Order: sequence, then structure tokens, then C-alpha cells
Amino acid sequence: MQSAQRNTEWISFYEEFADSLLRYMGNRGELVSAIQSVFSKAGLKLPKLEAENPPADIDPFTVIGLFNKGITDKNRKTIMGAFAEEFGMSSPVPESFDGVPVLNNLNATFYRFRDDASRGENDIDNLWTLFGAAITFADAKTEENKDVFSSSFDAVKDLKGNRWKLTMGLYWIRPYSFLNLDSRNRWFIDEMSGFPEDIRAEVKALREVPQASEYLSICDRIAATFADGDYCFSDFPSLSHEAWIVSEKVNEENRKAASDDVATDEVLTDVRGTHYWLYSPGSGAFLWDELRDRGEIAIGWEQIGDLSAYASKEAMKQAMKEKIDPSKPYKNAAHATWQFANEMKPGDIVYAKRGISEVIGRGIVTSDYRYVPSLGKDRSNVRSVEWTHVGTWEHPGQAAIKTLTDITPYKDYVEKMEGLFSSYESEEEAPESAYPAYTKDEFLDDVFMSEEDYEELSFLTRTKKNVIIQGAPGVGKTYCAKRLAFSLMGQKDASRVMMVQFHQSYSYEDFIEGYRPSGSGFELRKGPFYRFCKKAEVDSDNEYFLIIDEINRGNLSKIFGELFMLIEADKRGVGLNLLYSDEEFFVPKNVRIIGMMNTADRSLAMLDYALRRRFAFFDIRPGFDSDGFGAYADNLDSRQFDALIATVKALNAEIAEDETLGEGFCIGHSYFCNIPNGKADSARLSTIVNYELVPLLREYWYDEPGKVKEWTQRLRAAVS
Repeated sequence: MQSAQRNTEWISFYEEFADSLLRYMGNRGELVSAIQSVFSKAGLKLPKLEAENPPADIDPFTVIGLFNKGITDKNRKTIMGAFAEEFGMSSPVPESFDGVPVLNNLNATFYRFRDDASRGENDIDNLWTLFGAAITFADAKTEENKDVFSSSFDAVKDLKGNRWKLTMGLYWIRPYSFLNLDSRNRWFIDEMSGFPEDIRAEVKALREVPQASEYLSICDRIAATFADGDYCFSDFPSLSHEAWIVSEKVNEENRKAASDDVATDEVLTDVRGTHYWLYSPGSGAFLWDELRDRGEIAIGWEQIGDLSAYASKEAMKQAMKEKIDPSKPYKNAAHATWQFANEMKPGDIVYAKRGISEVIGRGIVTSDYRYVPSLGKDRSNVRSVEWTHVGTWEHPGQAAIKTLTDITPYKDYVEKMEGLFSSYESEEEAPESAYPAYTKDEFLDDVFMSEEDYEELSFLTRTKKNVIIQGAPGVGKTYCAKRLAFSLMGQKDASRVMMVQFHQSYSYEDFIEGYRPSGSGFELRKGPFYRFCKKAEVDSDNEYFLIIDEINRGNLSKIFGELFMLIEADKRGVGLNLLYSDEEFFVPKNVRIIGMMNTADRSLAMLDYALRRRFAFFDIRPGFDSDGFGAYADNLDSRQFDALIATVKALNAEIAEDETLGEGFCIGHSYFCNIPNGKADSARLSTIVNYELVPLLREYWYDEPGKVKEWTQRLRAAVS
């Protein structure tokens, strides 16, 4: 395989930096002074390194960690540049940090603070001993140096809080000699199918940092494979860089997959679920005491008056320019004020924060926006909030610095925020929201289906619990599934509906639980199906609906894993242990699964029997003859529209009789929906014909151009 293009420019700086630190082994007070000088020159605040800051002592790995954690590249370069000047280094500051492992900001020291009971008297001394022994052994691999390294490694490997970051520190100082065994690299080694099986198995089996003898053995055996194996890496830095590339792709897919768990505005545009907001009560939270006592949140920008008077974010932005400062863009400010006045709703959850690292309260929005100019500066735009929790909590990671941020799309983040308060008995549930009613009659008005078909589909969904709606392109399967759920609930409650889309790469780890990249490596995360079932479990009196688009494109056995059996109607409530967490889990009886599949997809193989046995299959047909579509056509009152529909019905008859196609390829009615009254003219209908129907016919009859030409002419003639 071609060697991976890797980032190595950082290595010379890190190795020289490690050598420079060795000078301070016997004079750590001078090192602490040098660190203070570096941060002062860099114009940055020294991170908290001890209960008393600055610390009286520090280890060398923690010093390197000052520029190897979750900070911006700009700040990393600034700190490194100041250190290079302080230490008189010759190596250039790296421009890229791709693939260089970093610490979690919340665990960025290699020692425990002095007031921690687990802190040992010689912990920092022992870390210095390992640091020096590692450099000596890497530069001269003698048995004597190996013995010294091994004894010093074993002396610190079990320090509380260190675990795998100890190997990360060794990798920083001599990356060609020591393999970083953080979760990212361990995962990558296990995923490398061509890697020696014994090494993969040993690395996968590691549950704690091994003894030095085993660690060095793993390093040696992996290094030995580089010459013999056909890999895209040839040493530890290139292996780690490739692991970074691959895991970043997984991370990106995971961020995109977050939308799979959205059952609100993006999927069901006519309803809205609970939103979660991160909110700052003024700079430095100076308004917190006042707003907490009043049961409110407030946002500034009183200079532009009542926020409800503006029709758009752009109008707010222009008002800010006119009334405050025309030279500023106000993009973020207008976005925040618009959201505060228009997008935040009663029932939403608000987390109040102070700075970027402290959460100080959680509350439930209980009112609409109101403008109260008498409250004064920074207080005139307000909403009422019922504060369910007040106190101080460490924010999970680094908070956004904006005044108001909608964090709803970031499901894992929301889970962590809610987790801060889960152990408090004072937690109160959000008040019930009133959802619009939705009946069978409204379903039949919206979905062009006969009443008999609706009754059959409803019966199958409630008794079988799992149903697949299958049909031709454009019959409105997704639209039907959403509104079927609402009609069976009797209301448009989007919080009880979740929609996901399966595809060939979708897996158990995406759907139920699996390891995903985090700030410090990889962590076990729950998938959308797990979270949805847990939500349904505590609300057993109400039905919950999981809608799966393109269900036949996923490998159901792979996606559901051991839970495939549990979705059967008679297995609901039966528990099995999950693959990764060893947690007993069951699918609640009140969860209904509605899948959708396109019968005209040529790329699909035969569905496996396990899928067919667990689902009822319902065919949805073009609804041109339904009462609802007839009423819709009458309201349009268009001769061209009626002529086009008549032609499409004739076309569908020929498609259905074609042995190579059949009814599953008929053209559905949704191509012709959502046309406003008076707008079904030749221009609009010609667009549908030329850019949607004709390309479909070319695909259907790609080997019969005569048929394509004939029906193209007939369709165009109908709308001319």
C-alpha cells in the first residue's frame, strides 16, 4: 500500500523541547517561574495546575500538556513560540498539529492536586524519573537503560487519572520509540484487518495500562510488522496519523448522523419538540442573582426596542447598525435576539452558565417573549423561567461564549448537560405541552388514501407493532408514515416520533450503542434507538413511533444485533444484555416501528426472511382515485392539470403491465402535490414533466427509447 502522507514537522520541536525540560529536573522552582514568564509573554492566562496556582512543583509531561489539549491552534503556536524563546530552542514551531494526540481539558495534569487523597508524596519525582529514563532508553536501547525505564514506568503507570495518557506523554517526547496507546490508536489497531491477529487481540484485550514489559513488547512487535506488512504506515508517527485520519472521518459521520435523532423541525416541519438552550445572564453572569430571584432570563439590545416588531433577523441586524454602530456586522447578535424572541418556546430547557467552564442553573421556559423597557439596561427583553436547579456544576468541556446557543442538535452534549442534574431529587419535569389534535379525518384529507386502506394500515401497526410501507416513487410514503403516527396518537406530538434513515454503512454502533471519538479518545455513546426506547419506557401509557426511511438499504441483523428478536410483538418487554455495556435492555411495548421502502429500487437484493417475518408489509398505491386527491384537483380547477393526471394514469397502466417493471414502478401522486390554487399552469406543470417524469421514464425504459419518446410527447401535449 502507498505510505500515508503524514505530519512529522512537529517531531523535531517536541523532541528538542523534551531535551530542554531535562535541564530543570533538579530545579523545578525555576521551571515554574519560566512557565509563568511564558504565559505572561503570550498574553494568556496560566491554566489551573494545582490547588494553589501557580504550583510549587510540576512534572515535565504536564508542561508539554500545556500546549497539547483542547485549545485553538493559534494559542498552541503562541505558547510554543514563547517556550522556544524562553528555552533558546532552534526547532521551528509546527504549523500543523494533525494527528498529534491531545489531553482532555478536564484532566490535563499527570498528577492529582495536593488536596486529593490519592496524591502520593513522590508522584511528581517519579514522573520526572520516568521522563529522563524514557529519553535515555530511546536514544540508547541498552538492557541497562531498558531496566531503568521499566522500573520507573511501573512506578507511575497506576497513578490515578493517568491511564493511557501516560503512553501519550511518552509518544510526545520520542514518537519513533514509544507507541501512544490511547483509545483512538487501540481502536484503529483493532480495526486493521490485515494486522497480525495476535497483536490485534492483545491490544483489544487491554483494560488498563500494562506493565512495562508488556508495553515494550507490544511496541517492538508492532514496529517489526512495518517492514514485513503492506501497510500505509511505516512507523509509530505514521500509524498514529493514519488512526487520526480514519477516526476523524468516523467523527464527521457521527456528527452528520446526529440529525438521525431529530424528531422536530428538520423532520416534521409542522410540529416542534423541546429545545435546549445554553444561556449567559450577562457578562460574567452579573445578572444571575437578580434574574434567578425574579424567575426570568433576559437579553440586552434594548437600543432596538421591542424585538417582536422585527420581521426577520436581517431587519434586526440593520436596526443594530443604524442605532448602535454601522461599522459592526451584528450577525451573531441578530441571530441570538431573533432566537430569543421567536424560536425559544415555553417548555424549552435553559442552562445558565458563567464563563466557559461553569454551569449555575437549569430551568424551564414558562412564558412567551415580552418587552419591558422599565426593567432597564440589559433587562428589557425577558422570558419567565422556572428554575429547577440552582448551584454550581463543572461544565462538560468548554462552553460556547455566545449569550444564547441552541444546543438541541447536539444530542450527546444535551445528554451530558442533563446528566449534571440527574442525581438531584429536586429535579422537576417540564410541564406538558398542548399539541394540536390530529384525527383520522385529517389524515384522509392530508394523505390521499382510501378509508379502508387507512383502517387496515392502522390495524397492522397496532397489532404487529412493526410495519413496512412499500410503494412506487412519489406515493408519499414518508408523508404518510409521519401522519399515520400522529393520527394513531390523536395529536401532533413530535416528541414521541423519531425518524432515522438506514444505509449500507449504518451499524449497531450508530443505532444502539458504540464507541465514538471524544476529546480524550473514544467513549461509549448510546445511539438514537436506545435513547428513544428509554424515553418511551418512562411514558408507557402513550405510543411512540420510530420511522425508518430506506429500511431495506440497511443490514437489519447488523443494525439491530441481539435486539432483532426483541422487536417482535410477543418479545416486547423481554430483556437481553447489550453488546458493549453489558446492560439489560428491552424494547418497550408502546414503541411502534414504521419502515419505508421503495419498490422501484433496482439496486436492492431480496429481503431476508428475518425481516419479512418480523414486519407486516403494506402496499401504498398512487392516490389519484382517492377522494382527497379528487377534492385537491377540483380546488386547482386547471384543465391542464386534469389532462396531465389522466395521461399519468394511462402511463401507470402501461408501466404496471410491463413485465420488466410492474406496479411497484408506477408514478405516485406526490409529484403533483403542494401546487397553490391558481398556479397549476402550463409552465409549472411542464417543469414537473421535463425535470421529474421524463428522467424517470428514461431510467425505466433505458433500452426502449421509442417508448420514452412516445410518452414524453403525450405528457408534454397534456400540459401545452
